[in-house]
Amino acid sequence: MEDARNARTPLSADEIRALIEADHKHVWHPFTQMQEWVEQPCMIVAEGEGAYVIDVEGNRYLDGISSLWVNVHGHRRREIDDAIRAQLDRIAHSTLLGTASVPSIRLAERIIRLAPEGLTRVFYSDNGSTAVEVALKIAFQYWQQHEDPAKRKKKRIVSFHNAYHGDTLGAVSVGGIDLFHGKYGPLLFPVRKVHYPDCYRCRLGLASSECGIACLEELERLMEREADTLAALVIEPLVQGAAGMIMAPPGHLKAVETLCRKHDVLLIADEVAVGWGRTGTLFAVDQEDVRPDLLAMAKGLTGGYLPLAATLTTEPIYEAFLGPYEEEKTFFHGHSYTGNALAAAAALASVEIFEKENTMENLQPKIARLAEGLERFRDLEHVGDVRQRGFMVGIELVEDKSSKRSYPAGDRIGMKVAMEARRHGVLLRPLGDVMVLMPPFIITLDEIDTLLDVTYRCITSVT
Repeated sequence: MEDARNARTPLSADEIRALIEADHKHVWHPFTQMQEWVEQPCMIVAEGEGAYVIDVEGNRYLDGISSLWVNVHGHRRREIDDAIRAQLDRIAHSTLLGTASVPSIRLAERIIRLAPEGLTRVFYSDNGSTAVEVALKIAFQYWQQHEDPAKRKKKRIVSFHNAYHGDTLGAVSVGGIDLFHGKYGPLLFPVRKVHYPDCYRCRLGLASSECGIACLEELERLMEREADTLAALVIEPLVQGAAGMIMAPPGHLKAVETLCRKHDVLLIADEVAVGWGRTGTLFAVDQEDVRPDLLAMAKGLTGGYLPLAATLTTEPIYEAFLGPYEEEKTFFHGHSYTGNALAAAAALASVEIFEKENTMENLQPKIARLAEGLERFRDLEHVGDVRQRGFMVGIELVEDKSSKRSYPAGDRIGMKVAMEARRHGVLLRPLGDVMVLMPPFIITLDEIDTLLDVTYRCITSVT
């Protein structure tokens, strides 16, 4: 019997052609202009190994984006593979509505042990959007059930312009990227929005070295004026990912927490993208000793294997939902696959790898290698800014460096760079004209050099 970890024989030309035709005929891809999709080469991934994905022709590509930011320990990681197989020998899924399950219990214990202090309860869901939806609904209902009637006026959510929290309607309501969210305006609930710091394109025209995080004044004024109606603030800690890898300056997150505490506003940390090591610490809030009231996680939770999300909260918030059934304080929310056993088993194995292999400690030299290798990009004529936080990198391409003028959207410069990189064996996906580098933690120092070298050459040749 063939070893399950050996590479398979590449498909024939006829088989590949049939797959492409079926894809173009039936599959609607996410965040993809399908008219453009069917006109460009179709890469079909068949396998993975370590930091690489392998297409149906047998070509290997360094996975520079961790299969859209989810893969942590590499593809076909034996410990996670084995954990899923072992769970399959028991049960693939059972409901948490009315019953419990072994892997979901054990995973909750492990998560809480690693989570920021004060978080004690785990509510499972399926993906980042649903984890944020859960947090928003818990925050809203918490105040509606508060023993002080005056607190029940707290119904509004505060979020940030250019935020991305997912694609379900609640998550879209607190999002702030018009390209993604603008068309759905009539379906959304009202949110109070303030500006997230963007030190490269500062709307106040200030230099980050001397501004004192002046953009916080907008949030401070809002809270002073409307605190009695504000239920919660939701933030992507340290990095706004989908906005183009926008990095908040040191101290911003802590200042936001301080304002929330001062004005009795719940703090929701959306760690879907930045959690599980991406910013250089296990959770982004750890870097500024921030303790959120609710924390949403997904993406890297299962090591990039299966859909699973969790919303963590504190004991006082959990206790506000307790009471006789007839009081209707129950959190009436759930999903069919809540706490799925296979996904929880994968997540347990991933967490064990973090602990057994000292993943975060071993990641630090790789973060330093990335930082060192990125310095030369700053001198390129059409690189406006280079942003890095841990293993999250954004390289912003501009038509004119002095004025920071962007390329016309129709030029598709970022996508052209990504397609050129594919010709050189590297898989990238840009955010507009921001080249994103977010490799799996398993990547070696030599592979980091390859990732940077190919990206550099492709930016140079395309621009």
